[in-house]
Amino acid sequence: MQGTAAVAEILKREGVEFIACFPHNDLIEACAKVGIRPIVCRQERVGIAIADGFARTTNGQRIGVFVMQHGPGAENAFPGVAQAFTDNVPLLVLPAGEASSRQGIKPVFNACDNYAHITKWRTFVTHPDRIAAAMRHAFYRLRTGKSGPVLVEIALDALGGELKRPLDYAPVSGSQFAPPVDDIKQAVQALLDAEAPVIYAGQGVLFAQASAELVELAERLDCPVLTTMPGKSAFPEQHPLSIGASAITKPEHMMHFLNAADLVFGIGTSFTRTLYGTNVPGGKRLIQATNSEEDINKDYVVEQALIGDARLCLKAMNAELAERGIQRGPGPRAEDAKARKAAFLARWKPELESDEVPINQFRIVHELMQRLDPAKTIITHDAGTPREQLISFWEAPAPRSYLGWGKTTQLGFGLGAVMGAKLAEPDKLCVNIMGDSAIGMVGMDIETAVRNGIGILTIVFNNGIMAIETNALTEAQSQYGANNQGGDYAALAEALGAWGRRVERPDDFGPALTAAIEQTEQGRPAVLDCVVKAGYIWPGKGDPE
Repeated sequence: MQGTAAVAEILKREGVEFIACFPHNDLIEACAKVGIRPIVCRQERVGIAIADGFARTTNGQRIGVFVMQHGPGAENAFPGVAQAFTDNVPLLVLPAGEASSRQGIKPVFNACDNYAHITKWRTFVTHPDRIAAAMRHAFYRLRTGKSGPVLVEIALDALGGELKRPLDYAPVSGSQFAPPVDDIKQAVQALLDAEAPVIYAGQGVLFAQASAELVELAERLDCPVLTTMPGKSAFPEQHPLSIGASAITKPEHMMHFLNAADLVFGIGTSFTRTLYGTNVPGGKRLIQATNSEEDINKDYVVEQALIGDARLCLKAMNAELAERGIQRGPGPRAEDAKARKAAFLARWKPELESDEVPINQFRIVHELMQRLDPAKTIITHDAGTPREQLISFWEAPAPRSYLGWGKTTQLGFGLGAVMGAKLAEPDKLCVNIMGDSAIGMVGMDIETAVRNGIGILTIVFNNGIMAIETNALTEAQSQYGANNQGGDYAALAEALGAWGRRVERPDDFGPALTAAIEQTEQGRPAVLDCVVKAGYIWPGKGDPE
């Protein structure tokens, strides 16, 4: 068996459904021969985002794979893998490598060396007989512990060489571990003793498929729950104990509870200080449950650490509370949270129902909430103001009904991510909201969705400017128009084979949305080019610190 055939057979046995890829690697042809569909993108970063969005949507239970060329392909793929690494997404990256005899010769680009800081684990394979061992360990690492990209770079001579013995490979399972019982008891007691605890839930809850256990814990304690941006949807946001999620914006009802908290229990979160999320105010006691010791005492002083799988941790905590007969809620804290959230939404009603022309972006988000079934929808956003305008007002009722991302915020990620989501959940409406700059970076890959029959809906907030940079480029803008960007994105969509419509008045959005959804149901991507306000407004002030 040739090396390429061995890799393809291993991917098939591991249940890989498709490979995102570009532009040349003999693995693409080998995978096609064994029935693994190749999704050829227009650029590497979008292809990785497709695999990334697929992995996020399936909570890492179905592995996303990206295959690229040696040399320039591996060079161009770097930022996409960096995005997955910062968001801890299990992603298998398979670059071809220069021949073994060429290693160490400049300017040969060795992905294994250069990806050292943006992968969970990596290896370089020099011989066909090492392929099975490398792939076996790669899949184990993908399914065990803290998630992240894994890279297996295989030299061209190993891909083209022949195995000396038959392929010996069976699918690999991962391992889970739980915190010690005494640590669980101590954490439960601290939560019971606290006067105003808050649960701070991250993406680890989603990857552990622990949302039901999180709901049970919150209800037993009558404890408000906020989520990180990547963790949004880990807790059902219609629940009275939900106080929402955050990016740069900080909804005031959420911040009320966080500022008043005497104990913050982080579950499935790295507690990373970031501009693109909610940092914990000073003076709080912290308990942190995470599956990686790397997260502990990193940015905050942690009073107690619980190291282990989020689901196993929550199950143990709920069992301890049940043994003690604790069932406090939903109760007074839930009622308080529900009332404060309602007051927040009432204050924003003029924006959400605005008849302004150009269209107020919040009106579009509100219409989406009114017209779509969030339980049958997966929605994401791009970086910048679309993220801030969506995150506080889209209520995610179920895990991964919202696809959050962004400790780093690369413009253009959302388009590939939502394609991956649609490949994972073909029966759901998959929506991406992006701005002028984001579609400018990756808009040609709308054709990738067309060519592959991936019926996604893209909504462009077209205001002719990079709105989030308005305050940073005042002189450059006034003198040179440096911040102006724009275009007819509906026409672009049509030119690439998608369905497109330009929307200029708020009352026209609803009918256009209905027409666009009909197109996606037929497997045709649709683009709504919405002419929106040039200014930007956010639903909250800055970070508490």
